[in-house]
Amino acid sequence: MLNFSSNELNALITSFLWPLTRILGLIAVAPVFGNVTVPRRVKVALGILLATIIAPAVQTPTGLEPMSMQGLLILVQQLIIGIAMGFSMRVIFSAVELAGEIASMTMGLGFATFFNPQSQGRSTAISQLLSLITLLVYLAANVHLALLATLVESFTTMPITVGPMTGSLAQQVVMWAARLFSAGLQLSLPIVAALLITNMALGILTRAAPQLNLFAIGFPITLAVGLTMIALTLPYFATPLQNLFQETIGTIRQMVGG
Repeated sequence: MLNFSSNELNALITSFLWPLTRILGLIAVAPVFGNVTVPRRVKVALGILLATIIAPAVQTPTGLEPMSMQGLLILVQQLIIGIAMGFSMRVIFSAVELAGEIASMTMGLGFATFFNPQSQGRSTAISQLLSLITLLVYLAANVHLALLATLVESFTTMPITVGPMTGSLAQQVVMWAARLFSAGLQLSLPIVAALLITNMALGILTRAAPQLNLFAIGFPITLAVGLTMIALTLPYFATPLQNLFQETIGTIRQMVGG
């Protein structure tokens, strides 16, 4: 029969619980892992599996009660770190959704909205199409595996300690969240530029021939131009996405001190 003292039992609990908290924080927010269609039991089981593999190699503070004030602060700290890492990757998917929203509103498809199970809200058809393509690129490029590798490295670059987190992590997360708007505009820029030229041409045409019904001819033309530009840009859509994913992995490593 195995006998454990209270200190040994606390050491076993903390050495597994604190890494598990950081892992579950990432799984709850990161793309694919945190999708609402994935059952919670699967997410928890994946977190426990990863923690079982990682925990023996993780250095944790000793001599702390798991339910003490310091123990709970460390628990919250690890949760925040995991959520920050997953949120940083989620920003790219939000940027793609923003690009789809901008393109849809510009080409006149803003009314064609559907329920998006990933964001738990309504999004346009173009936004969902670009989100699905982004998800395929995300999986095909093994970015989800690179994210897990970065998570494992974070236990070395940002170890579990009693001391408080520095303010740089929160600042870097906020600064990276601003990347959402610039990336979304860059991804939608070819479509928006083509539609801007189209609208200018329609404006000149209406000015030259006022008897033309702009609403009757404008919508089919902008819709056709928008769909044509989407078809032309989709073959080149994977390259900027891969660059954004690589930039995100680099940013996450900087956040955790890598």
